Parts: sequence; C-alpha cells; structure tokens
Amino acid sequence: MDARDAALLLLESVLEKHRRLETSLDALPAMEPRDRGFAHLIAATVLRRLSTLDAVLDQHLRGSTPAPIRQVLRVGAAQLLFLGTAPHAAVGTAVALARRTSEAHARLVNAVLRRIAQGGTGLLAGLDAPRLDTPDWLWTAWWNAYGQATYDIANAHRNEAPLDLTPKPHAVPPVGATVLPTGSWRLPAGTLVTNLPGFAEGDFWVQDAAAALPARLLGVRPGERVVDLCAAPGGKTAQLCLAGAEVTAIDRDAARVRVMEGNLSRLRLSAHLLAADATTWRPGQPADAVLLDAPCTATGTIRRHPDVARLKQTRDVTAIAPLQESLLDAACAMLRPGGRLVYAVCSLQPEEGFARVAAALQRLPLRLDPFTADELAAVPQARTPEGCLRTLPSHWPELGGMDGFFAARMIRDDA
Repeated sequence: MDARDAALLLLESVLEKHRRLETSLDALPAMEPRDRGFAHLIAATVLRRLSTLDAVLDQHLRGSTPAPIRQVLRVGAAQLLFLGTAPHAAVGTAVALARRTSEAHARLVNAVLRRIAQGGTGLLAGLDAPRLDTPDWLWTAWWNAYGQATYDIANAHRNEAPLDLTPKPHAVPPVGATVLPTGSWRLPAGTLVTNLPGFAEGDFWVQDAAAALPARLLGVRPGERVVDLCAAPGGKTAQLCLAGAEVTAIDRDAARVRVMEGNLSRLRLSAHLLAADATTWRPGQPADAVLLDAPCTATGTIRRHPDVARLKQTRDVTAIAPLQESLLDAACAMLRPGGRLVYAVCSLQPEEGFARVAAALQRLPLRLDPFTADELAAVPQARTPEGCLRTLPSHWPELGGMDGFFAARMIRDDA
C-alpha cells in the first residue's frame, strides 16, 4: 500500500469513523516501515493543521467538494505547505488518487494543488492558525483557564513532539540526545527507539518528560508497598520499581497488562501485575503509597496524539468524572493512615485536575500535601498556587515543549 493511500485510510478512520489514530495505524495492511511512517506523518499533519488547510483550500474551491476529494486535497496540501514534499510528487500522487473517483475530480485536484504549490507558504499569511486549528470547545476552556497562554499551547500542538526517554541510573545517553532539566533524555521527532543502543538491554523506556514527574513526586522509599493504578503500559511502574518499592500494578485491560509485562521484562524489572477493576480491587495489606494516573480526555497529549482534538468533546469531560471520582475513592481506601496518594491526569481541562482533587478533599479522609519548590525546581513554572503540578505544552519552548499534565499529592488523614 502506498503511503498516501494509507494516509487517506487513517484520516477516514479518525474523522469519519471516530477511531483513534494509533488504533487505525495498527489496523493498516502490512507496509514498509518507511511508508508506514510517512503515512502516519501525513495524517497527523492534516489533523494538526486541519482548519488551516481547509481555509487555504477554500480560497481555490467553488461549491461543495465530495468528502473523499476533500481528503485527497488535504493530503496534497499538507505535503506542499508543511512537509516539504516536492510539488511534482505531492500533486502527481494526489491526482492519481482523485482519478479513482473521476477524471473531473482529478482535474480539479490538479488545478487546486498547482495553485497552492505556486502560492506556497505565502498562502498562510494573515491566517490565525493557532486559533483555527483548535476546536472551539477546547479554545474556550483553555482561554478561561490559561488566558493568553492558550496561543502558546495551541502553537505547541501544531508541531510534532520529540521522543522522550526515561533512563535507568547510570545509563549513557545516545548520541544526539539532550538531557532535560528533569533528567529525561530527548531526541528528535521520528527517532526509531528500537534502533537506539541500549534499547534491547533495557536501559530506558519511552515516556514524555511531563509523564515522568508524578511517580517521582510520590516520593517512594525502598521497601514501601506501592500500588500503581491504571498502570499500563508500565512507564510509571518501572519508575516505582527502580525506586525500590514493592509494586502492585493494576490495569483493567488484560491485553494492556500483557504489554506491560513485556515492557517490564525488557527492562529487567519485576512487579506484581494484575488485570482487575481498580474501583473494586483492594490490596491484602494497606499500601504505603498509591499512584493514580486516571483515565481522562488526554487533551494534554495533543502534541503526540493530534486525533484527540478531533475525537473529544465537552461531554467527554463530564462523562469521565464519575470514574475519576470512583478511582479516587478506591485509592484512598487502599492506603494506610498517613499513606500518600498522587492523583494525575494527562489533561489540560481544569475539571479533570484540581476540581477533582478539591471534591475528593471534601468527601474523603485526605489532606493536600503540596509539592515544594525544591521538588519542582526543574519546572518551577509548573507549580500552581495550591502546590500542585500543572505542566503545559508551551513550557520549555526552547527545548521542544512537554505534555500537559496535572498532579496533586494527598495524605490519608483519619484524625
């Protein structure tokens, strides 16, 4: 299968069938890795720049365009405006795709894309691209929460995220890696992790720099009994194991637990893994600490998963709140008196962050344990007035940003 054919299938899957991009990518027929990677890049670029692409295309279109031809035009325009594809290749392959529908559509695609190739990036002048490419419900929510920083967040989402790795102690960074202030390693976007020296030996694993913070902020000590809820694919579990904890890692999805087992095996780390419903499961002995990286809308990961912006809606924020509350209730019940709980979500929506924590503090025997300035010295801009963690994709702009994460630490206080 050609990369452009595959890109069209991916876009149809996400935009029309409302399936996740990664799931759709896994469902593609067998392809050469290079073609598969290019298909993913094209589709992700279209999703990131969707409304900007449509604004440019609409300058050259009259009347309605059939959905399949619109997708072909988006694929061609994305290559011309953002991916640096040679015009003859971008236009020629798009025309061939359109010809499958009709010769008239092929002529339309040829004419429109040739005009875009001639105009080049000058066609983007005057467009408010960050605003255009952010769905209205997200823009409104972020503007209310973050104000002018919403533009910086939206700009961060328009670029492909780099590859971040969490290393084991004493592992040597690969050539070309940047060591971030938090200790994570960063390599350019598109780096194939399995080709890096040390991968097979289990020296590191893929984990965004922001995603590596909640487990560290749990403050685990050797020998402590720690429960990791919603744990797959296991990056945070690996961190807890390396800290010397006796870790029980739980995920509701048995297939994801098997993935976690494979990941920990490569890392030569051991934890007690369970496929179970965390809202009802209880440990044999109360835990010293619980890490809850709760299911959420994942709007903090749009840099890496641009389909999130196209698949999620306001109703999803409301719909997932009862599960987040049930998991917080369960996590508290697992703790011994004085035990620690870190609640985290990879979401930028305030309703999934401090709002959930504030409600938990009202109904549960928990008190907030603020993160200190020293604990967040590597990311001081991420410390909220309440002493919680709030990273934004616009943080570290000179280094390539980070995922949007919220985390809060609480202590079980039965007094």
